[in-house]
Amino acid sequence: MKNFKINHRTISWLDVLDLHGELDAHTASQLEDSLKLLIDSNKSNIIVNCRELEYIASAGLGVFMAYIEDVRVSGGDIKLTNMNERVYNVFDLLGFPTLYDILDDERDAVEKFSSEV
Repeated sequence: MKNFKINHRTISWLDVLDLHGELDAHTASQLEDSLKLLIDSNKSNIIVNCRELEYIASAGLGVFMAYIEDVRVSGGDIKLTNMNERVYNVFDLLGFPTLYDILDDERDAVEKFSSEV
């Protein structure tokens, strides 16, 4: 089984989760825990950097669906960045680009958050 890892860092008032490896049914709980921890700490402006994400399964997408409402209710958002084409195609297939901001670069997400404040 491929490794999956999440690094958490902050850029000023934004929380960034860097995803590494394969996000599937076995590893989705790690993403769930990370998002839950941020939401429980009243952190609701989240960038998910997918630069090192090699693969995502429906279980991984389900985690985003499960938490986006909690984040938006508290006035924040989840923005996704730096997807490779294969990962983007999975999101696109399920209509995610209409529900989420999917940006080319992390810097674009930071600017978008800043313009929304």
